Amino acid sequence: MRTLLVTGPGGSGRTTIAAATALKAARDGLRTHLITGDTVADLPGVTVTRLTPADGFRDDLLALQDRAGSALDLLGAARLDADELTPLPGSDELALLRALRNSAEEASDLVVVDLPPAPHAVAVLALPEQLRRYLRRLLPAERQAARALRPVLGRLAGVPMPAEWLYETAARWDRELAAAQAVIDADTTLVRLVAEPTQAAAETLRVTSTGLALHGLRTETLIANRMLPDGSTDPWLADAAARQRKVVAQWPGAREIPHLGRDPRGAELDGLPGLDAALPDIPAPRTPWPVEDRLQDDGVLVWRIPLPGAVREELTLIRRGDEIVVGAGPFRRVVPLPSAPRRCTVAGAGLVDGELRVRFAPDPDLWPQSRS
Repeated sequence: MRTLLVTGPGGSGRTTIAAATALKAARDGLRTHLITGDTVADLPGVTVTRLTPADGFRDDLLALQDRAGSALDLLGAARLDADELTPLPGSDELALLRALRNSAEEASDLVVVDLPPAPHAVAVLALPEQLRRYLRRLLPAERQAARALRPVLGRLAGVPMPAEWLYETAARWDRELAAAQAVIDADTTLVRLVAEPTQAAAETLRVTSTGLALHGLRTETLIANRMLPDGSTDPWLADAAARQRKVVAQWPGAREIPHLGRDPRGAELDGLPGLDAALPDIPAPRTPWPVEDRLQDDGVLVWRIPLPGAVREELTLIRRGDEIVVGAGPFRRVVPLPSAPRRCTVAGAGLVDGELRVRFAPDPDLWPQSRS
């Protein structure tokens, strides 16, 4: 199974492109599944999953309320009814992650996912890794080994210990998040960016590309949508087309889709110009950010982190024990250090040719000493 994640600046037509891509794949004989939060027209041969975050949120909260029933009764809390529950912020994102998890269990050749607008889409894709890290810190799995001792420990400490159902719930969430993360991190998962060529869109794509790279996600192609025709005799159209061309010149290899005067719908999605390749090629397997395997002449190791589009002033770097926190604009990722840099101290960092190069100096107390 291959997964194609489609995103772009708000209003760029990403849902239309996602639907047209899915339809093109189905026409080519592929078992195709489209996941979207919007209403789309009937797509022959395409299985469509429309996200319903309200239903999932209601079911999850009612289930949690049932598990915590005894504690709620002890506190005298009134139970919530299903009819009064409305989805809270974040329910859309969790519904999308659940759909990604479920897609791995289906017999599809291509899953097309209509993501939220960029750059918010990057934060959604980073959510499983972040939430799993929070769960491991707040409810470490190794502490479950002492579940039989919790009543005794509670009496000794004088405070109630976490109930077993809380650890069970955390473990279930971790499994579900891990399944969603496996789809996102798979070598067969790529991102298709869609943008209408404007300077504002170009800046959004720059930030988005940096965020995708920070989280190890790879872009399959960039689609320049709603391209105006060249050579118009209308001065306004000619000027608008020239401005678009100036922006597209910054996007080498972009695939162009002409402006149809309206958003295509229904049968118009079939054979949309510019969508010749519906099924992306599988690139080489992902590799970890490389660490130079030898000391440089100045006695340091260099960890290379590809961050295309990054701006030096937007980068932050913090060392926390055996982890490093990399910030790029609005995005942040906590990454475990490879074995060699763990025995080093950070000696500096710099942005060179779209790479953040972090320099590590060996710590004499931790680095193996050579024999004289």
